[in-house]
Amino acid sequence: MCYSNPMQEITITKANAGQKAEKFVKKYLSEAPLSFIYKTFRKKDVKVNGHWVNKDFVLSEGDVLRIYVSDAQLSDFKKPRPAVKRDLPYKIAYEDENVLIIDKPKGLLVYGDKTGVRETLGNAVLDYLLFKGEYDPNSSFTPSPAHRLDRNTSGLVVYGKTDAALKELTELFKNRDQIEKRYLALLVGDLSCDGEIDKPLWKNAETGRVYVKSLAQGGKTALTRYKVKKRYGDYTLVEAELVTGRTHQIRVHFASIGHPLVGDEKYGDFADCRKVRSLTGLESQFLHASSISFKDTKGPLSKLNGRTIQSELPEFLKSVIETLTGTHA
Repeated sequence: MCYSNPMQEITITKANAGQKAEKFVKKYLSEAPLSFIYKTFRKKDVKVNGHWVNKDFVLSEGDVLRIYVSDAQLSDFKKPRPAVKRDLPYKIAYEDENVLIIDKPKGLLVYGDKTGVRETLGNAVLDYLLFKGEYDPNSSFTPSPAHRLDRNTSGLVVYGKTDAALKELTELFKNRDQIEKRYLALLVGDLSCDGEIDKPLWKNAETGRVYVKSLAQGGKTALTRYKVKKRYGDYTLVEAELVTGRTHQIRVHFASIGHPLVGDEKYGDFADCRKVRSLTGLESQFLHASSISFKDTKGPLSKLNGRTIQSELPEFLKSVIETLTGTHA
């Protein structure tokens, strides 16, 4: 095969060993659209030690990874927006010297996407920490979120302000035995009682869409527990706990039992979505990350030990409930 693009060559260090090729390339080309990343692997433009690899290949220390991208693409995809000193325009739910928890508004991206949007929560956090003198743009460490939250999901996002804290937080969200995440979701239909949904999920990496599939079909275990907060007849407000943390887990799980999230055009009731949009202006899923509970946390997370950080349902979502049901949330 003949390549027209120049080659970027990286030797994998001990710090980067053990992760999948996809994850490394995403970090290396931090500003590249996901579509470009997946296309790069499909076109066999990623090699390790002279052999083409797929996105799930696990890197080892000393591996030589080659990415066939042009110098212009590399410059663009590795070029972060310079931080600017400014206060944070979003509500802080919690902060100490190691951790920052933001109450993210609906519609705000945590990271940039293929549209090239630069007004993201991540950029605002870096600006804020630079403003406070707690971030050095020339440092090898960049304060980052320990988990993701969809653009149109509001609520709590946890950032590690230090390298040690971020590593602990990442493990916390990965293992999930010392943390509990809960969401408020408005569902279509009358759900009468508490319960749980235990259905494996599979994500199409190219389209981003998630499906219920058996473990034999490649699905990954996914468990959602929920409590009914209030029944409105045609709608039900629930508090959902993510026991696992799969992409779009809450949205797909509730859709799979016939009670999709209100406003969810991707997995939901399209007729109801149109009605809700015309009545309330809601153009996406009704989902709010309402609380995070920390159990036995130590070291840089010791101040979070036994604490629950909460976020109240935003006024706009309260107004959606009031308009649809005639009652207050």
